[in-house]
Amino acid sequence: MAWIKTVAFGDATGKLRKLYDRVTGPGGNVDNIMMAHSLRPHTMEGHMALYKNVLHHSGNELPKWVLEMIGVWVSSLNGCAYCVEHHFAGLKRLMRDDARAEAIRAAIEARDIKALPVRACEMAAMDYARKLTQAPTEMMAADLEPLRAEGLSDGHILEINQVVAYFAYANRTVLGLGCSTEGDVLGLSPGNSDDPTDWGHA
Repeated sequence: MAWIKTVAFGDATGKLRKLYDRVTGPGGNVDNIMMAHSLRPHTMEGHMALYKNVLHHSGNELPKWVLEMIGVWVSSLNGCAYCVEHHFAGLKRLMRDDARAEAIRAAIEARDIKALPVRACEMAAMDYARKLTQAPTEMMAADLEPLRAEGLSDGHILEINQVVAYFAYANRTVLGLGCSTEGDVLGLSPGNSDDPTDWGHA
């Protein structure tokens, strides 16, 4: 589960229990990444607000599966198997095209952006995400031009940037606290994109 003490769903009281009730999936399941916050519930609250707004908000214009693909890519580059497995399962569910999803995973594992079965604008997004993940201090204004050249707006670029930044945070939460997928239900996500406060997973 994690290298630090965590509070089980059945033992939670007060604010923690209320937060657990908000993030549960089927059968009262709480993902281990969320349970890792249980000794400081306010950090779980911050994590979920960021996650929901960055990946599952109706104000985003890029397709959810694209945002999930970027998250899987960043997590793979960071060596975070936990987030790769969770968000690849979410990507696959959203795409409803298992063969294409598996081809995306194979390209990610091979570190071969050109092999991705996606549009040029999405390849450009993945290239930007790679540099921001691996060499953040080397980023320049010119790194945005390939995105714009493929028709992405500055709003789209912001969405991509925030997904990369969120996964840097999530990956380090997992890797630094030793979260495992044991007991988790993979591929669940908050479905109600119109309500940022609805964190229920399905």
